[in-house]
Amino acid sequence: MDSTASEQATWWVACLCAAWCGVCRDWQPLFAEQAASHPDMRFAWVDVEDEDDAMGEVDIETFPTLLVARGAEVLYLAPIPPSATQFKRLLAGLQAQPVAAPGLPDDANALLRRLQADVLPRTLV
Repeated sequence: MDSTASEQATWWVACLCAAWCGVCRDWQPLFAEQAASHPDMRFAWVDVEDEDDAMGEVDIETFPTLLVARGAEVLYLAPIPPSATQFKRLLAGLQAQPVAAPGLPDDANALLRRLQADVLPRTLV
């Protein structure tokens, strides 16, 4: 991908959560606030139990888990403490230096493709 296309790639920020998770429910307003603060990024709230088919073999064990991608490349897929400061710092760091975090699951990009195909567009915040 050339640098122009890379610079114009869509940023995705998806919270992978569960309806029963109290921490996720408490974090949802902060997530929505960040979505409003970043109109250049697409934010989605994804209930992993409702979207079990799209999740494939990826097993989310800790909530909330955040997926951040630019275009078709996952840069971050891991639990995140429900902290506004850490969330803002993570997004700013990834935007400044969009490099995939070490330790991503092997199928992280495949998960992103499945989510982009159907789930993310209909779960936008």
